[in-house]
Amino acid sequence: MELNLKNPIVFFDLETTGINIATDRIVEIAILKIHPNGTEESKHFRVNPEMPIPKKTSEIHGIYDEDVRDCPTFKLIAKELSKFMEGCDIGGFNSNKFDIPLLAEEFIRAEVDFEMKKRHFIDVQTIFHKMEKRTLEAAYKFYCDKTLEDAHSAEADTRATYEVLKAQLGRYNELQNDISFLSDFSSHNKNADFAGRIIFNDKDEEVFNFGKYKGVKVTDVLEKDPGYYGWMMNGDFPLYTKKVLTNIKLRQFNNK
Repeated sequence: MELNLKNPIVFFDLETTGINIATDRIVEIAILKIHPNGTEESKHFRVNPEMPIPKKTSEIHGIYDEDVRDCPTFKLIAKELSKFMEGCDIGGFNSNKFDIPLLAEEFIRAEVDFEMKKRHFIDVQTIFHKMEKRTLEAAYKFYCDKTLEDAHSAEADTRATYEVLKAQLGRYNELQNDISFLSDFSSHNKNADFAGRIIFNDKDEEVFNFGKYKGVKVTDVLEKDPGYYGWMMNGDFPLYTKKVLTNIKLRQFNNK
């Protein structure tokens, strides 16, 4: 089953130096762009992360320091990636929790304004876990009856993710071939930031989603405990989370 698209959609996968959204970096990115008429475009980059790749991480994805030493940094390719993904919805595997937040961090560090708010995000892993609760390799075997060769290769994982989503649409009648529906279905929360530290409640108000103020409106916390803002800004939180928090603070100040 082919996707019913109103806008182009890009499926992407990252290989990174680790799993910390705030401190780790991209070492490989593969992007598969699907246009509403079904035509495809793709881009693939190895990236110099400007930091050592831990040996245990390299043993997983097979990319070592010497493999990316002469590759461009993310800053050098950021504008090209932003233009390629402009106006596109975004899909991936575990992308809402990891790939999209980390990509947003890289764009901020590169000082490229990559607008995320007007897009739909489809996390194929979330759909899979709600339906079958397995891994990407198992999903590929289950839905496509194929063995995923070169697992943890960004290009192989990206293509497999796209094929799994199409197969999911063909298998489950309750899934609508509509990007807006799939975006809602593959989201656990309505996030204000990509890391899910701040989410929207049922009244569309930003609330914290962690720590001692979990479930409390951000504006109430900033009013009653002003030091919490400074603690988060100085803490090991993603840059995009800090950006969202600052915007809320500025909005609150301007409304006074």
